[in-house]
Amino acid sequence: MNLELTEEQKLLQKTVREFAESEVKPLAKELDETGRFPRETFKKAAELGLTGIAFPEAEGGAGFDHIAYSIVIEEISRCCASTGVILSVQNSLYCDPLHRFGTEEQKKKFLLPFARGEKIGCYALTEPQAGSNAAALQTKAVKKGDTYVLNGTKAWITNGGAADAAIVYVNTDPAKGKKGITALVVEKGTPGFKVGKEEKKLGINATACCELVFTDCEVPAANRIGNEGEGYRVALSTLDGGRIGIAAQATGIAQGAFEAALAWSQQRMAFGHPISQFQAIQFMLADMSTEIDAARLLVRKAAWKQDTGARFSMDAAIAKLFASEMATRVTHKAIQIHGGYGYSREYPVERAYRAARITEIYEGTSEIQRLVISSWVLKS
Repeated sequence: MNLELTEEQKLLQKTVREFAESEVKPLAKELDETGRFPRETFKKAAELGLTGIAFPEAEGGAGFDHIAYSIVIEEISRCCASTGVILSVQNSLYCDPLHRFGTEEQKKKFLLPFARGEKIGCYALTEPQAGSNAAALQTKAVKKGDTYVLNGTKAWITNGGAADAAIVYVNTDPAKGKKGITALVVEKGTPGFKVGKEEKKLGINATACCELVFTDCEVPAANRIGNEGEGYRVALSTLDGGRIGIAAQATGIAQGAFEAALAWSQQRMAFGHPISQFQAIQFMLADMSTEIDAARLLVRKAAWKQDTGARFSMDAAIAKLFASEMATRVTHKAIQIHGGYGYSREYPVERAYRAARITEIYEGTSEIQRLVISSWVLKS
């Protein structure tokens, strides 16, 4: 593994950072306060190829690798965690399974316009009673001729309120447990498919995170991804890549908070000196910088492993576990360095602290990551 970024990756990083600073950062506070989904920013990101980063140009993508993908999500999340996860879901949870498991017909219809950013996608696995136990799905689909009839509710679906299509994981044969789960693409406007309540959350408020409700919703069998009963495998393999995206998001959140804390420490005066001259502050900054660097290296190792075509489940889980818990620690210190001002919504570290917390929960809690890691450790 070469730790040095290629010239192409460096140029992408520079371009995305400039975009994030000029287009994403100025809106971050307002989006957090209003919960408005950033459609215009999404369109501008699409023009840069950020909605299909690691997919071939023939499929509407930008033709980069997954290290480039991790760089993009980190740089966007450094300025706005909501926009970062919107793009992460578009790339890794919606486009990726269609890229890997979709038919040519499905790729033309359900991948190409999404990778180009002409449409928005989401990933509907979680249900009100089924989060970490993804095999316990209660959304059912009964096949009738050439269609599936769906009934059930999905919960906590990022992009759900804005999406043009959802990959919905349903139970087609409850007796088979996880082997009875199937993946279907359901388009917005399909009779019987409606967006339910939008969740009011601690952070990342602009993600159109909603319930999706299906009532006798008829979906063509041609919209099935893979074979019937293969949905669980599709879902879990998709989450491996998604965890790299969330680890990159967490790293970006922490980086933004660190930079804010560093700048504050150099301008805030106490006892006649900038507080950066006090060892207590210096040690916090040292720990923050060290942990961010370690997380970034773990993220890039996992992305590199994915690019080699090797199994990367353990690497993704390690990166996600460490980066997410690191982000909470770093943003905590960032508030501490700001003192009382850090507790005010006028300063970005308060928003970063709230945003960091979700990275330990979605796309597999820290406890699930530890289960994944330990299962691989015990195999060795």
